[in-house]
Amino acid sequence: MKYTHLGRSGLSVSRLCLGTMNFGWKTEEADAHAIMDRALAEGVNFFDTANVYGFDAGKGRTEEVLGTWFAQGAERRDRTVLATKVYGGMSDWPNDTFLSARNIVRACEGSLRRMQTDWIDLYQFHHVDLRTPWEEIWQACETLVAQGKVLYIGSSNHAAWQIAAANEAAARRNFQGLVSEQSHYNLLTRHIELEVLPAAQHYGVGIIPWSPLAGGLLAGVLEKAEGGRRGDANMQKRIERHRPALEEYESLCRELGQAPADVGLAWLLHQRGVTAPIVGPRTMEQFEGSLAALEVALDDAALTRLDEIFPGYKTAPQEYAW
Repeated sequence: MKYTHLGRSGLSVSRLCLGTMNFGWKTEEADAHAIMDRALAEGVNFFDTANVYGFDAGKGRTEEVLGTWFAQGAERRDRTVLATKVYGGMSDWPNDTFLSARNIVRACEGSLRRMQTDWIDLYQFHHVDLRTPWEEIWQACETLVAQGKVLYIGSSNHAAWQIAAANEAAARRNFQGLVSEQSHYNLLTRHIELEVLPAAQHYGVGIIPWSPLAGGLLAGVLEKAEGGRRGDANMQKRIERHRPALEEYESLCRELGQAPADVGLAWLLHQRGVTAPIVGPRTMEQFEGSLAALEVALDDAALTRLDEIFPGYKTAPQEYAW
């Protein structure tokens, strides 16, 4: 396993991040435990979750699955860099949502309780809260850090100007601020190249891409369809929208002798500023398959061809101005 620092922090994390969103509702608890055990055995030490995950099984269920896994001991908690998120509503009560100081502190207590741990390594804002000032947000985070309940702070789904505003406000308080940003980033969705990536690099914020395979479109979807594995109507519409590019992509992957999913993950690992793509397996087979991407080296010719198939963006304003 390869490791890197999380943004400008001194924290070492694996180049793949295990996303647990399916655990506890699509993936049974015992199977989820087995996947997490295998992840640690393979050197994947970076696990991501959120307080609202659990969906059909109820909000908080995924964190509970991590909690029962940590409770088995054998240094599971000590060996894991644990990331969770706050923002989404845990109830219909008005103060159980967003990023007020009250919700940040109380949601943290709830996550700690469900995950049966004393601390969270990376506490992330699941979305931007435009109605709560950064001074209030950082006040709450400073309290949690001082209490030892949280070690680092990250964001998710934030624009570049929001990352800048957050870290400038933190600097005024002599607080570390954001060290990471989870963004929607893959070969098909490259908007963060305009401003988020440059801002993140400027502030030393590590990028953690979510949906690295575009919901399965970059995982060999055309070849799977030929084998009889067809998605729902929505997936079929997405396939048809991107079919020409996907045909070229899967053809290139065959030329490279690599699985499309491995190429999609490997491309992200080749991008400046990317810390670790999030892989969110439902099964052990899916998790094991993602490990192969770490061994895929893409040369300049392959990277250029991928840019031709899936055009990206120049850094703003050069993308649209002289």
